[in-house]
Amino acid sequence: MTQFKADAMPLLIGSLPMKDHGEATRLILEFTPEIPLWAQLPMYKEEGMAYQFLPGMPGFTESAEGKLFIDETGEDFDAAYLAFYEEFLAVTEAGKDLDTSRFSLTPETGKGFKEFLRQVDLAPGGFKALKGQVTGPFTFTTSVPDNSGKAIFYNEQLRDAAVKHLAMNAKWQARTFKSRQLTPIIFLDEPALAGFGTSGYITVSRQEVTDALNEVMAAVHEEGGLAGIHVCANTEWDMLLDSDIDIINFDAFSFFDKFILYPDQIKAFMDRGGIIAWGIVPTANVEDINKETCDTLAQRLETQMAQVEELGIDRATLLSQSFITPSCGTGSIDLDAARRVLCLTRDLSKRIRS
Repeated sequence: MTQFKADAMPLLIGSLPMKDHGEATRLILEFTPEIPLWAQLPMYKEEGMAYQFLPGMPGFTESAEGKLFIDETGEDFDAAYLAFYEEFLAVTEAGKDLDTSRFSLTPETGKGFKEFLRQVDLAPGGFKALKGQVTGPFTFTTSVPDNSGKAIFYNEQLRDAAVKHLAMNAKWQARTFKSRQLTPIIFLDEPALAGFGTSGYITVSRQEVTDALNEVMAAVHEEGGLAGIHVCANTEWDMLLDSDIDIINFDAFSFFDKFILYPDQIKAFMDRGGIIAWGIVPTANVEDINKETCDTLAQRLETQMAQVEELGIDRATLLSQSFITPSCGTGSIDLDAARRVLCLTRDLSKRIRS
């Protein structure tokens, strides 16, 4: 695992409740100047969790009613499927440029990414890393249906194509950041993992999930990047702690009691250099956002970190392997609340580091 000093720096999750990518990027650079990320603005359909990474997938279809699905019944699907894998091999084995491939974001889906690079390149520097994100393979394949309405996760051909599509996009982001001599951090956003292990996914095996995650992570690692995972509710944390992930981002505000149920795995994860991204700043409830202060959150985090220290991890090590984050993105709350979340994240990080 690549050793990176997180040092309790502030880190954000991608979504913001804004319309202007320039303003959103400036806000991000203001509150997280050391490790900024590109903004996802979900008020644009092209920046929704599924849509943003669907272009380039064979059979991608948008109906007149706006329904998104993979249509494998069309007469041109077989040719499109073959072309997809030919381009995948061209990129991975023949040196085709990822920038000009189907795996990069399009002008419609990548406005936040393009604006981010523009502002980063104009900035005076001082960055420790750059952060990007993809929709995680489990969330993507369980939320995108085929033409019959069944999630493409259950179609091995389509699942494989989707995982490779996401892996190559993550690789492209990491390579783009690396070209600026900065460490790439790419998060896999996996809200659907909150449902893993429940009756809704009873036929899904742990191996299928970890294989998909590890394939995307490997693409990031090949570019010298750090791969993180963001789950905004509870999940089977041992599955992630035992995976190839470098950074685990969880909702520490609401679900620390569930996370700490895996002490041996947490200790092993930290011992091999893993980073915990503490999603301690609430985002789900505006009342909580307005009620909490830097003092109350610092108190809560201190209590939680003390429990992790009891596993045999000293404070200096814990801080060097910690980020401070919101519990989730802020795309679904109002802008004033979102700004407060960003402010609390920055100020709490300063408090913890002082």
